[in-house]
Amino acid sequence: MIRVLIADDEDMIRTALAALLRLEPDLEVVAECRDGESAFAEAERLRPDVCLLDLEMPGLDGVDTAARILRCVPARCVIVTRHARPGVLRRALSAGVDGFLPKSRPADDVAAVIREVAAGRRYVDPEIAADALSDERSPLTDRELDVLRAGARGETVAEIASALHLSAGTVRNHVSSVLGKLGLASRQQATIHARERGWI
Repeated sequence: MIRVLIADDEDMIRTALAALLRLEPDLEVVAECRDGESAFAEAERLRPDVCLLDLEMPGLDGVDTAARILRCVPARCVIVTRHARPGVLRRALSAGVDGFLPKSRPADDVAAVIREVAAGRRYVDPEIAADALSDERSPLTDRELDVLRAGARGETVAEIASALHLSAGTVRNHVSSVLGKLGLASRQQATIHARERGWI
């Protein structure tokens, strides 16, 4: 049996997917979680074979949740998303995610991907992979992207600095560099721009 943890903040999608996967003779859904924090806690406790994580969750998103799980649990992680942006795919793969597919896929396909990654293989939806190959790369450094990500919900410079263990002056320098590279006037505009391109 392949033991599966599902995390999605949309109750109807999570419960429907869990019900469909439970019909598969070789899959056992061991946990259903509403957010990344509870998914991480349950993964540590239950040690599932595969974690199926929604990308867009409150608090920790699917990629950050996968990165935390993979540091502590010998599980495989699959990201499902409604908005499959190429930049997010690159971020997911660099975090060690094993599968990436859109929510538009039928439950049978999701079960097949779970089996693939449980067997030690990787799976990336072909259309997302093709888009990623043709998409523009971010001109921002990893640290600049960290600053945008840490301030994505309107956090102050001091809050970003505290979260990233940087000085407020260093955060301001990164923000200034981001605005210069993107030709934008505000951090909010830069965050929207980066989100639309899947950089954060």
